[in-house]
Amino acid sequence: MNLENSQDYYGKVLATSADLKTDACCTAEAPPPAVMDAMRNVHEDVRARYYGCGLVAPQAIAGCNILDLGSGSGQDAYILAQMVGESGSVTGVDATPEQLAVARSHEEWHCERFGYATSNVRFIEGDIEKLLELDLPENHFDVIVSNCVINLVADKGAVFDAAYRLLKEGGELYFSDVYSERRVPQELQSDPVLHGECLSGALYWGDFLDLAKRAGFADPRLVTSRPLGIDDAQIAAKLDGIAFHSATYRLFKLSGLESQCEDYGQAVRYKGTVGGNERVFELDGHHHIEAGRIFPICGNSWKMLADTRFAEHFEFFGDFSTHYGVFPDCGIAMPFGVDGNVPDTPAACC
Repeated sequence: MNLENSQDYYGKVLATSADLKTDACCTAEAPPPAVMDAMRNVHEDVRARYYGCGLVAPQAIAGCNILDLGSGSGQDAYILAQMVGESGSVTGVDATPEQLAVARSHEEWHCERFGYATSNVRFIEGDIEKLLELDLPENHFDVIVSNCVINLVADKGAVFDAAYRLLKEGGELYFSDVYSERRVPQELQSDPVLHGECLSGALYWGDFLDLAKRAGFADPRLVTSRPLGIDDAQIAAKLDGIAFHSATYRLFKLSGLESQCEDYGQAVRYKGTVGGNERVFELDGHHHIEAGRIFPICGNSWKMLADTRFAEHFEFFGDFSTHYGVFPDCGIAMPFGVDGNVPDTPAACC
């Protein structure tokens, strides 16, 4: 039911984002200036059919090769195409013909708008549950993004498994999606409206962490989260009190990440050299690293900075020669704050 319902809901039921019944497939936070500038260069027809729930524009992606899972009408792909520049590339994968038609019809318009000699964007029709059947290169992509789409597929583990194989070492899956505070009952998962509104297919956050780690992403990092408002009375009644959150995670493909945040007495100093993030670099919701200051971090965070595209932007202090135990304040509570902020007790990071 999942693929067929998604194709029907986003290809035929919804004409524009104004037709949504909840705010699950909406982005609430204000984009940073660079993303706002890029959004102004996206065709209005593409923007009108946007159904994302977060901002999937990670830092320092100039020249990167990006894969967009569930690219829809192409808004995120065309924003990222400007951020990676003409030397980078964006490949969008989507299974809804109507959405792909909108994205593809404006490729030449965007190429001219960006001032590129040739387009750095392409769109592929395909099911993201079957990514490895699409002849995409493995160990190739610097970043994989997805915006409120993984909840729509039945075999979410297959998506995480394929993403891990398609990423290069040091690459990351940076994505926004909808999560539930408890497992959604089976009888609700077949409801076409609840599914199309990104609710009944939402993963319980604990199951998500388990699936991500099984795929090889040892230490998922929560970047932002917000509680969702269910203003439609009929939908709220069906859900019977289940709470949902929109959240953005980053998952790094890095060998040697540990299951907990271990303390080796390490620290970093941010150089302030990432464009648009000159004052503070945010690795995740618990790591707001101010430029010029020594910032203590755990071994996993060290690798996420030292063994990725971020290395040139930091100075590194210490090594892995002495272990001081688990990093203070690591915990296993629900990661999402009730007010939309990351809670004081994190789920998987120091």
